[in-house]
Amino acid sequence: MRLAERVTFGGGGGLDRAAHLRSDRAALADLRSNGAARALPLWQGKPLVCADGLGWLAADHPVLASQGTDAVFLGLAGGHARFAVDLSDWQPADLPGTLGAFADPSEQRHPDLPEDHVFAELRREMTRLSALDAEFAATARAILGWHATHRFCARCGAESRVIQAGWQRDCPSCGGQHFPRTDPVVIMLITHGNSVLLGRSPGWPEGMFSLLAGFVEPGETIEAAVRREVMEEAGIPVGPVSYLASQPWPFPASLMIGCHGHATAREITLDPVELEAARWITREDLLAAFAGERDDILPARKGAIAHFILGLWLADRLD
Repeated sequence: MRLAERVTFGGGGGLDRAAHLRSDRAALADLRSNGAARALPLWQGKPLVCADGLGWLAADHPVLASQGTDAVFLGLAGGHARFAVDLSDWQPADLPGTLGAFADPSEQRHPDLPEDHVFAELRREMTRLSALDAEFAATARAILGWHATHRFCARCGAESRVIQAGWQRDCPSCGGQHFPRTDPVVIMLITHGNSVLLGRSPGWPEGMFSLLAGFVEPGETIEAAVRREVMEEAGIPVGPVSYLASQPWPFPASLMIGCHGHATAREITLDPVELEAARWITREDLLAAFAGERDDILPARKGAIAHFILGLWLADRLD
C-alpha cells in the first residue's frame, strides 16, 4: 500500500539500527563516550517524555549510571548512538492502580530528572512523537520488555546473560542462545459492500470498536489466519484476502499485519469469549463516528493501525 509507512511506528523515520556494531564492544564504548550519545530511560515499559517528545538523556547521566543495568544499543541517529536503559528498579513514592491498564493516565517523575520529564504510557504519547522517535520508543519498549520476561534459559532454567548490546541472551550453563521475539498478529479490514465489520473486546473503553485481530498460529499463512480468526470470533466467512500494511506494536511485542478481507456473508455468530460485541458499520456511520458525531461508536485510538486503515478505507485510499 502506497501510504503504509505513514502508520505510527511504521519505520519512516530513518533509524539506522547499525546491527554490525552490536558485537563490537570497543566501537560501542567509543560511541557511548561521545558527548552526542543519548539514552532513553524506561520505567515499567513507560518511556521518559517531555514537551519536545522523548526525554533523551546524556548517555553518562548519573541516573542511568546508578542503575548498573545493561544499556541496549538501539542504533544511530545522525551518526550518533542511541541507547535504552531500564529504570524499573526505581520505586516512586506512589504507585497508581492504573499501572498496566489499557489506558494508564498516570505519570511518574524521577526526583533526579528535570521537572518537565515524566514517565508516561507510550499509547498516550505515540501520536505526538516524530517518526524517528516513535521507532526508537517502540524498539526500546519491546526489547526491554523481552529482557524483563526472559531472564532465564528456556532450555535448562539457568539465568542467562545479555550479549550483543542487548540483542541476544546466552546461557552460560547449557550454551542456549535466545533472541528477541516478535509475535505475528493479523488485523483485518473485513468489508461487505459499503460496510465494515467491527468488534469490541471485554475491558475496552466504553463504546470503543475496532477491527478484528488475532495471533497467527504455527504452520499457518497470513491469509488462513485472517479467515480463521474472523470465522472463530464472528462466524463470518471470508473470501479473497490481500495485504495492506504492518505496524510494530510493542504491547508487548507484536507485529500487526494489516489485511483486507472480503466477507461472503453478513450474519454474525458471536464468540462471547473473544468478543463482547460485533457489528457491521456503514461507511457513512463510521465517518460520523470519526467526526465525533456518534455516542455509540468510539473508533480505535489514533496511532493504532486499525485507525490508520479505517481512515484510508473511508477516504477510498487503500490502493
